[in-house]
Amino acid sequence: MAEKPASRGEIFVVDDDPAVRETLSIVLSAGGYQVICFADGAALLAVARTRAPACILLDVHIPGKSGLDVLKELRGEDYPAPIFIISGQGDIAMAVSAIKNGALDFIEKPFRGNEIVARLDEAIGAYARRQEEDSASKVGSLHFPGREPLTRREREVLEQFASGASNKEAGRQLGISPRTIEDHRANIMKKLGARNAADLIRIVMTAQRAP
Repeated sequence: MAEKPASRGEIFVVDDDPAVRETLSIVLSAGGYQVICFADGAALLAVARTRAPACILLDVHIPGKSGLDVLKELRGEDYPAPIFIISGQGDIAMAVSAIKNGALDFIEKPFRGNEIVARLDEAIGAYARRQEEDSASKVGSLHFPGREPLTRREREVLEQFASGASNKEAGRQLGISPRTIEDHRANIMKKLGARNAADLIRIVMTAQRAP
């Protein structure tokens, strides 16, 4: 009898639709992950505060606390695992708001199971690499006096951009879709007062030369 392969880690799925929970459970289990499903945010919070999975898939519309509320309580960007927001097509503005509150990216319904597994594989791998590389970050330690502070993820995107990476390359490195990279880049330029890409590089180079 063949041995059951070792799990690649736990993934928490939060969605009030049993069909969505079942679909994600099937495709992610087939991808080698152990899947734990929750029907609401309170149930997730009770577990997620005591142990961190490899990744969280969090629906925007869930009973009680919304996905955005849960994200804020978990302090998304500081949570020790990437968090994806699941959103319907009409929820894009809310999904972008979730990214500003620390979600890594969003997955739009309807989705394809094999695409989700590939995206999560990429995101989990990229997240692990970044944890190791955090101490080596150059842009991460830069200061931009008088400007609105960048979030840690914005600094990661800025570092990719400053190294010459395209949106697609930056997305691959960070486990984020190119569209979300564009959203981050627009926010970075607004915060740093950059008029265009060249201006943004100049601001970064000036900060690097500062004592």
